Amino acid sequence: MIENKNFKSRLRVAIIYTIVALLGLACLLPLWNIVAISFSGSAAVTANKVGLKPVDFTLAAYTKILEDKQFWRSFLISVERVVLALAINMVLIVLMAYPLTKSKHEFRGRNIYMNLLIFAMLFNGGMIPTYILVKNLGLLNSIWALILPGALPIFNVILLMNFFLGIPKSLEEAAIIDGAGPFQVLLRVLVPCAKPCLATIALFSIVGSWNDFFSGLIYIQKPVNYPIMTYIQSLTVDIQAMLKSGLSSSSLGNITELSNKNLNAAKIVVAVIPLLMIYPILQKYLITGIVMGSVKE
Repeated sequence: MIENKNFKSRLRVAIIYTIVALLGLACLLPLWNIVAISFSGSAAVTANKVGLKPVDFTLAAYTKILEDKQFWRSFLISVERVVLALAINMVLIVLMAYPLTKSKHEFRGRNIYMNLLIFAMLFNGGMIPTYILVKNLGLLNSIWALILPGALPIFNVILLMNFFLGIPKSLEEAAIIDGAGPFQVLLRVLVPCAKPCLATIALFSIVGSWNDFFSGLIYIQKPVNYPIMTYIQSLTVDIQAMLKSGLSSSSLGNITELSNKNLNAAKIVVAVIPLLMIYPILQKYLITGIVMGSVKE
């Protein structure tokens, strides 16, 4: 019986690992194909000859993107946006989540604020009223138009609030007995215990701010101030127009190798690189932060 149980257990584990491996390949292979397309010649890409290896290897698409000064300006704008949005998100989320952990006797307006948050999470004013508000505040064409409309993600507030509620109340009571005030309890007791949840929220903020291109299209009217994703999304190559503009022979050689598929693949690869660098650092906290912050016992 023991041998049968061991065999069944090993078989079950093997099946699970096989399924996970197949799912992983199903996600990885399309991305790898995009990388191969970005390094392939336009003729091979147009003929759909590119699989998992580049055909007629070329760096023309990357050269076109990386030689553009606007690309680097947009890249720095996105970095600035991510840093500012992350700092503002974390401060507002922590300061909003902590009071909501109190009972209605300790914080009289607790239920009112909670109901407003739930309502705002389910319903919003819409794109046009939001645009009018941003315009009336004089934020158009500024980086604050990309940050302030999403400065307080309500889902993340609820996630952190539930995580705080899962921390033993005795820790807070012990700190209060030792003379700690509300801010000291928050900063020295609750925040250090909530590192997994805060790391998860930080990851959500970074990915959301970096990947968002639509806000740039709405609130930024000058292409010179586009964040990287908006710039890449709006990037187009008109080969005929470039051929008529009188470029050098080397530039014409690179341009003729380009196709929309090559360039779009290169856009995806360039856009994903920063996230691939950040995600492994915070990934170990992701599951813990979501699970512990999603369930209130």
